[in-house]
Amino acid sequence: MEMEELLRRAAQARQNAYAPYSHFQVGAALLTGEGTVYSGCNVESASFSPTCCAERVALFSAVAQGERDFAAIAIVGGPEGEAPSAYVPPCGVCRQALAEFCDLERFQVILGGGPSLPPRVYSLGELLPLAFTPGTMGRKEEKEEPPCGCTT
Repeated sequence: MEMEELLRRAAQARQNAYAPYSHFQVGAALLTGEGTVYSGCNVESASFSPTCCAERVALFSAVAQGERDFAAIAIVGGPEGEAPSAYVPPCGVCRQALAEFCDLERFQVILGGGPSLPPRVYSLGELLPLAFTPGTMGRKEEKEEPPCGCTT
């Protein structure tokens, strides 16, 4: 799948964001190794701690459907009612959740900054150095190959 299409799906998911407190809407589109896309948007709560970011909504939706092999995620965000005009990277909690399932070096995080900024692409490892992963706890990967199907 082309990066532009993944960013378009993230922008589309952003339209469903429930952000009555921050008024900051984020959409994410998570690409599996097989080419399926799971979308997510941020969902806020008045008590804040139950709030869930777009990236984790997409990830948890995919995992709930049995997916475990991920290639990339595109993220687009910005103030409600405005076109995106800056890059919105995943928060630390989302980076940690992604590290549970994604190869740190091969999984791509694609940030869409809006029409005036070209997309930026990072590996998850660049955004989460010294990650605490299943391997940190001595859990061996079930696959010999990295779980991510992308090529970097």
